[in-house]
Amino acid sequence: MSVSCGVEWVVVLGCLRWAWKRCTYVGSDDSKTWPLATPDEFEPVPRVCRITLAVYETDLRNPQFPPEGGYRLNPDWVLKRVTYEQTNGCAPPYLIYADHDMKEIVVAIRGLNLAKESDYKLLLNNRLGMQMFDGGYVHHGLLESAVWLLNEESETLRRLWEETGREYQMIFAGHSLGSGVAALLTVVVVNHTHRLGGIPRSKIRCYAVAPARCMSLNLAVKYADIIHSIVLQDDFLPRTATPLEDIFKSIFCLPCLLFLVCLRDTFVPEGRKLRDPRRLYAPGRMYHIVERKFCRCGRFPPEVRTAIPVDERFEHIVLSFNATSDHGIVWIEREAEKALKIMREKKSETMTVPPKIQKLERLQTIKKEHKDALERAVSLNIPHAITTGEQLSVKEGTETQAHKRDTPKPKAESSSRGTNWDEVVEELFTRSNSGNLIVKKDLDTLQIQ
Repeated sequence: MSVSCGVEWVVVLGCLRWAWKRCTYVGSDDSKTWPLATPDEFEPVPRVCRITLAVYETDLRNPQFPPEGGYRLNPDWVLKRVTYEQTNGCAPPYLIYADHDMKEIVVAIRGLNLAKESDYKLLLNNRLGMQMFDGGYVHHGLLESAVWLLNEESETLRRLWEETGREYQMIFAGHSLGSGVAALLTVVVVNHTHRLGGIPRSKIRCYAVAPARCMSLNLAVKYADIIHSIVLQDDFLPRTATPLEDIFKSIFCLPCLLFLVCLRDTFVPEGRKLRDPRRLYAPGRMYHIVERKFCRCGRFPPEVRTAIPVDERFEHIVLSFNATSDHGIVWIEREAEKALKIMREKKSETMTVPPKIQKLERLQTIKKEHKDALERAVSLNIPHAITTGEQLSVKEGTETQAHKRDTPKPKAESSSRGTNWDEVVEELFTRSNSGNLIVKKDLDTLQIQ
């Protein structure tokens, strides 16, 4: 009798301890050890958020829901706007914007539309471990959407980049559902830069706002030098390891689902999560905007922390009233603008060395952080993780193969015939007996398993 009572008390105390830790866990705990971002590296974020938010407008000359201060865009520089009717459900709406002031070509993709069945079909087109790509796993439906978009717009982007003197940055941005498309679009382009006129990797950037979990951990770390994820405080989507297709099946009972996921993940060891190659994560380097603290009422002046986390990469659901509201791009743009303004004010007050020296030091720090993250992934035995040296050799090999493919072709042929990104996928994939696409260099690994 006494033994059973003791066991009951142990179970009760264990449940109380778990409940206390979960209820007191706040979004700022995820990044409490991260360093603060600098205004130079965070400067594009509010601007990219405004361009992405502009996709939701039907007429930029007469906007219905402009952010504070307006969109600050030149409507004449919007080169193309694509709606649901034009995409036929293959991709979310997007626009192509040439920012001649900042020398950027921006492809901005909107987020999930709860009223559009095509967006749900895009999310549901996936199963756990269904799609391999570049040595990792990705969301099948989002990859298909990215390939479709590139198939439609690659010639436009190539021509635009060449007409602007090959000096502009190529920026891919998206919110929520669009962030996953933008991230995978970036990965495909980086592996085939010759298809966009030979644009170098250093001129390609991706900003995933309120990012969806769309790629395995080794890919998320591998592309952290060009993909940047922006998370506002308690946003549920980057933290929910449950597949996207299951989340949005239960969108109208989301709090219940998040609680059950939180309960389930409590009993899953961290090592088991890291060793599962099919588990998807938010991509790239993380920028966490923090504006609330535990047991403190109201919002505080936001600060931005940044890192390339490997273990503990937004793995814990935050049981918060703001878990869904922090996902809205309107709030993200507003808080990002406030944070940037605060960072600039602090920088002007504490500047002691010339800005060029500061930029150079920060650039070296960013490169070192990426190298350390790659080595950390290898040390944790994450499937398919590679070191910095291996990444450079793969990059050089890809560029050599691209040069060999392009050298024999006359200019007239390459200019008269559009790039077919389906051919790019066929180069990377082979079809299994069931008809699914499997990346060629991973076939041996799958057969061994």
